[in-house]
Amino acid sequence: MILASPSDLAMWLTLLTAIAYAIPAITADRMGPSLARRYLWLAWFLHGATIGIGLLGETPRFGFAPALSVTVWWVLTAYAVESQYFPQLKARWTMAALGSAAVALAWVFPGHALQVTASIWLPLHWALGIASYGMFAAAVIHAALMTSAEIEIRQGNENQSGLPLLTLERLMFRFVMLGFVLLTLTLIAGFAFGEQLYGAAGAHWKWDHKTVFSILSWLTFGALLLGRHQFGWRGRRAVRVLYSGAALLLLAYAGSRFVLEVVLGRSL
Repeated sequence: MILASPSDLAMWLTLLTAIAYAIPAITADRMGPSLARRYLWLAWFLHGATIGIGLLGETPRFGFAPALSVTVWWVLTAYAVESQYFPQLKARWTMAALGSAAVALAWVFPGHALQVTASIWLPLHWALGIASYGMFAAAVIHAALMTSAEIEIRQGNENQSGLPLLTLERLMFRFVMLGFVLLTLTLIAGFAFGEQLYGAAGAHWKWDHKTVFSILSWLTFGALLLGRHQFGWRGRRAVRVLYSGAALLLLAYAGSRFVLEVVLGRSL
């Protein structure tokens, strides 16, 4: 269940979303591009509807798996927009597989009920943070496509991504820039308006694991953008720095919540 109440509607929507994602993932080689794109649009819509029902449910739930699920939804949103400008991009199987896995994971690990009532702006703060997750995840996917394409070219094979290496690299850095801006806004909001967002618990800046890993990831992504601008970083060096920043950001929330919810069995 993704941010969802335990209603039958949410359950059926989750099941239909997983199926809609799974069909193009399983039959990617036999399904035409147009039909696969339609299935992805349907899955994207059902995914968003499931999230919306969860937000309007009696008791919204959140945790590491729902956070990853919403992140994947953002990635699919970015891909839907991107595919309008680059229809030759061949990432439908990857998107469908990620969506199906994310929905299934969020159903198995629905998270814990949210009782936070400190501020009506708190959901916006979370939305900024998860949107930054989505943009960096999209950058990682493009980095993986770029690496795979480079290997294929070196081996004398055809580039299966559908886009030239330089285009993939340019798109990767665009997503990094978007994610960096969103992450910066998230950190500023948490620092400047912590008490308004979280009540008395957020009155003082806390150097907990989430804060430390978030700042480390912000510094890493900032170094990547600075290295690109000042020193022309590209290729494998840029990809390695991107992966490092993404790993730190993943540990900032989703990783720590996984340890608390699954390993330790705690809600806080």
